[in-house]
Amino acid sequence: MTAMITASDLNVIFGKGADRVHAVRDVSFSVTEGTTFSLVGESGSGKSTVLRALSGLNPDWRGALTVAGKALTPRRDKAFYKLVQMVFQDPYGSLHPRHTVDRILMEPLAIHGLSDPDRRIEQVLEEVGLGPQFRFRYPHQLSGGQRQRVAIGRALILEPRILLLDEPTSALDVSVQAEVLNLLQRLKAERGLTYILVSHDLSVVAHMCDELAVMNHGAVVEAMDVGLLKSHQPNHPYTRQLMTASLGYDRAAIDRFEDFGLSE
Repeated sequence: MTAMITASDLNVIFGKGADRVHAVRDVSFSVTEGTTFSLVGESGSGKSTVLRALSGLNPDWRGALTVAGKALTPRRDKAFYKLVQMVFQDPYGSLHPRHTVDRILMEPLAIHGLSDPDRRIEQVLEEVGLGPQFRFRYPHQLSGGQRQRVAIGRALILEPRILLLDEPTSALDVSVQAEVLNLLQRLKAERGLTYILVSHDLSVVAHMCDELAVMNHGAVVEAMDVGLLKSHQPNHPYTRQLMTASLGYDRAAIDRFEDFGLSE
């Protein structure tokens, strides 16, 4: 099966001297076309930093990244953004508050010079479950779930093959999280998309993903298929600790948690 995305010995370092932070350490993985791959770990583990390097938002990285068989450089051209789009965690922060939904969706079409914008906008609104009545509303007139649907529509309107999903439901009410996840699953099947999903929620990962890599202190400590996760059979003690934490607050269990820190 074809690898759509690969990372090999990816490193990201911020700052120098006493302020130096080795945020991503020798991370390697491969994502098969048409699958969903997840990067899992607690806050600060380096998951989103990997996504930012892949998306071109952080050009300061070392190692090798490929997308659709093409080696990536730190700076990306327009063609890359027709292939790869990102959906951010916070729909309240990722949409311009003074732009209508129409303008938010029109902007990428104008940048890439795509024809027939009215048809494209109407089509993508239908695909994300909003419809034409939302086209001229402002973000403040939408719920959190509706805003995230607009953000997904903005990512899809260029017809990419890959979506990078940075905690796409964690800022939403629990009642609408499942709706957005089901929307993403449907869109993936209909469009044949490849996803990388960043999450700390193992129940979301179990529902959405085919394979995953568990990150801690910037490094991948374990890679597995989702079957091992569902059967509660991870090998690394940090992964087992994450699974315990995902079951809910347990003071006795938390008191036994270890810090699996890495030395330079």
